[in-house]
Amino acid sequence: MKVSIPCMGKGGSDDAVSQHFGRAPAYTVFDTETEEYSVVMKNGSEGPADLMAGAGVNVMLCGGIGKGAAVMLQQRGIDVFLGASGTIKDAIDAWESGVLSKNQNGNCDSHEHDHDHDNCSSNCSCHSQVSLS
Repeated sequence: MKVSIPCMGKGGSDDAVSQHFGRAPAYTVFDTETEEYSVVMKNGSEGPADLMAGAGVNVMLCGGIGKGAAVMLQQRGIDVFLGASGTIKDAIDAWESGVLSKNQNGNCDSHEHDHDHDNCSSNCSCHSQVSLS
């Protein structure tokens, strides 16, 4: 299984989780079978959901994600889990422990924010849980 986490750019287990899926410069992909890490960089020609599908990702671990992006991932067969923070390894450990919440609806419903997601520590209203319908 391949698990992806939006990251701040360098990738790997020690990289920081980017707190907004769509604004991440890159995505770390962890293969649970081989325990290897790879990095998928945004390329400007494909959207993040298509990049993740092309990389064979099955699960996306996010701090924040909009409904549209969550739906696009779901349409490509990628499950979304919310609440990721800290390092990439922290996010994977939280997912493996069942701490993160599965949510295909996103948790960020506006792009009119007055703050930077990378510094909000998941305490803003964008990171509140949205129930599954």
